[in-house]
Amino acid sequence: MRRQLRLLCAALATAALAALAAVSVPAPATAATLTEVTNFGANPSNLRMYLYVPDAVAPRPGLVVAVHYCTGTGPAMYSGTQFAALADRYGFIVVYPSVTRSSQCFDVSSPQALRRGGGSDPVGITSMIDHVRQRYPVDPDRIFATGISSGAMMTNVLLGLYPDVFSAGAAFSGVPFGCFATTNGSEWNSDCANGQLVRTPQQWGDLVRNAYPGYTGPRPRMQTWHGTDDEVLRYPNFGEQIKQWTNVHGLSQTPTYTDTPQAGYTRTRYGGSGGTAPVEAISMQGVPHNLPVDAAQAIRFFGLDGTPPPTSPPPTTPPPSTPPPSTPPPSTPPPSTPPPTTPPPTTPPPSTPPPSTPPPSTGQCRVSYTVNAWNTGLTTAITVTNTSTRAVDGWSLAFPLPAGQTITNGWNATYAPSSGAVTARNLSYNGVIAPGGSVGFGFQATHTGTTGRPSSFTLNGTACTIA
Repeated sequence: MRRQLRLLCAALATAALAALAAVSVPAPATAATLTEVTNFGANPSNLRMYLYVPDAVAPRPGLVVAVHYCTGTGPAMYSGTQFAALADRYGFIVVYPSVTRSSQCFDVSSPQALRRGGGSDPVGITSMIDHVRQRYPVDPDRIFATGISSGAMMTNVLLGLYPDVFSAGAAFSGVPFGCFATTNGSEWNSDCANGQLVRTPQQWGDLVRNAYPGYTGPRPRMQTWHGTDDEVLRYPNFGEQIKQWTNVHGLSQTPTYTDTPQAGYTRTRYGGSGGTAPVEAISMQGVPHNLPVDAAQAIRFFGLDGTPPPTSPPPTTPPPSTPPPSTPPPSTPPPSTPPPTTPPPTTPPPSTPPPSTPPPSTGQCRVSYTVNAWNTGLTTAITVTNTSTRAVDGWSLAFPLPAGQTITNGWNATYAPSSGAVTARNLSYNGVIAPGGSVGFGFQATHTGTTGRPSSFTLNGTACTIA
């Protein structure tokens, strides 16, 4: 266990903050500062609480709980992400919980942490929320959780335990609620971290429902982000989170809407096509565990990016507090130049018309097919290149899926059937492949031991060469 925790800590400490600020938010002139709050209520695991209240608070402000990664702290999460700058813009309040245990990881594994009111970190975090609500006119329907890695796991836990408190969450590189559960006092669950805990949607959903027996009210919306090359909390955890939260909401696992908000990103929405769908999932091709955190897209999903509040000071009686440590915890500074991002389209891409151009002639398409396999599952990355001299307008790629493999979900294409002779078809936004151009898509599947690739591919009925 210690070795795995050291691996997680090392992976995060070397590069976590180097990729956090994915969106640059201009910081207005402000006197608002991060403040440590003490004596905030029940706190069984000795968490520390840091609070950021912008100078201009909305009349009924939202509240965001921003949960740090392993080796992190509340002040590091404050300085390394854009949530405070966005609070300045939109007038919401941010709480930054901070772990004091030696691993600097949140407890998402103990029986106490996975039971409503059971104790440990979730109880301390809800005490922080109550403390803020006693002192500011927080809108109870606009309380949210977000986090990175260990904080993303805690985001799943908080939404599972307290659906009556949180309206939505955004998890960056996390795992499903209950996935990290242990009973031996260990903070680490290797099977979960390695993506080997594969359950049915019903089983994942039952874990959430059993954490708060008898609850029948609305459930929080969930946004989850994951890199396909995550080396710490493996990519299969992305699909398992989708299973869990679509089941909790009673939704199909077939996306209602799919798009590509920027190169290499595939966004799927379930139960709705708009920006506040019940479940939204962003797969980041080729991205490792230390993924760029797009705080602005999380705030957009929360619905907190509305009209900025009028300039007005916060309440005249602030909560009792002490200043944060004069020497902040060591952390890796964010990059001086944030990674570029592309805002998502405001409307779905236009539908692709029916094919008007015949497919390229034999041998004038090429397929690259890469498999990343683990215990009982695998993911694929497929690239189809048009090597002809004319465009393909509307495509379908047929291939025999090896025996024992069954597709569970996919991106950038539709797949039918889920096993045997499979055909992948374009979506509305990627139906045209220009001469010399390529289209990329892929899927996640279970397997019974065979992890090979198909023996042949045909594009619109024409055989392709295999790269």
